[in-house]
Amino acid sequence: MKVLITGITGMTGSHLAEYLLTKPEVSVCGTLRWRDSLKYLAGFEDKLSLYDCNLRDAYGVANVIREIQPDQIYHLAAETCVATSWKNPDQTINNNISCQLNIFEAARQFCPHTRILVTGSSESYGLVSPEDLPVTENTGFKPLSPYGVSKVSQDVLAYQYYKSYNMDIVRVRVFNLTGPRQSPKFALASFARQLALIASGKAPPVLQVGNLDAYRDFTDFRDVVKAYWQALGHCLPGEAYNVGSGKSRQLSAALDQLIELSGLNVRIKRNPDRMRPSDIPHMVSDITKFKGATGWAPGIPFQQTLKDLLNYWRNVVEVSE
Repeated sequence: MKVLITGITGMTGSHLAEYLLTKPEVSVCGTLRWRDSLKYLAGFEDKLSLYDCNLRDAYGVANVIREIQPDQIYHLAAETCVATSWKNPDQTINNNISCQLNIFEAARQFCPHTRILVTGSSESYGLVSPEDLPVTENTGFKPLSPYGVSKVSQDVLAYQYYKSYNMDIVRVRVFNLTGPRQSPKFALASFARQLALIASGKAPPVLQVGNLDAYRDFTDFRDVVKAYWQALGHCLPGEAYNVGSGKSRQLSAALDQLIELSGLNVRIKRNPDRMRPSDIPHMVSDITKFKGATGWAPGIPFQQTLKDLLNYWRNVVEVSE
């Protein structure tokens, strides 16, 4: 079986590639951009077939998909940072829609029976009333960020191609991800990196933070990539499925756990530059539908995820910062 992972050099893409390489029947291909770092693929890069492809180039995407003829496509490539989307809304929205559109058009032309996974986001749900929690797949979309708007567009575009062309597309709506390899553009990784810098003496004992009052539903990358594999193995085309932990955690509590794991005495400083124009106060998933279809459930304890995230950033800081 040939699989194609878009965004294979990223946080989730690299974990997915590493996981799929444990399956002898799977040949793993991936798209990257010429400027992408291969650091997350270190140790198994030689087992992958990598293709330099700008997904916004329809001609280039068509050539890659025509050559590979993948049985499955995991479309992970996207502008993924909510905070960044406020600064570059045009880039976020145009990139996330056009890349997916090019993939769909190429698959429709050259391999119309390929199974495609589209990774949506809980940010599509946006402002959810407390009485509507936990969020189900029937919850309406009320996005509060340009990133959220882009993920709504990807979601409904996937549905349209399924209905219009009978393409084999599965939609997952993924809640917050964290774990080793996560960029410091994201809250928990930012906290872990700052703690690593403080522990190494490279930063003063002050943690810069944004909104700590929000509640989020966190799942480890290493659990979620297994969910993606199960999604294309068992889920119905045209359907949407929530993927998360089903548990709500306040950011302040997660930060306290990281500080305790670090063994440091630090001061917390709220930085206005880290605050968003609008933010989702509370988010938690109902994953009943996905569990029923696949039997999947997250297996890595949150405390272990935080420990691994902190150790990852300790190693990065020790080696390069």
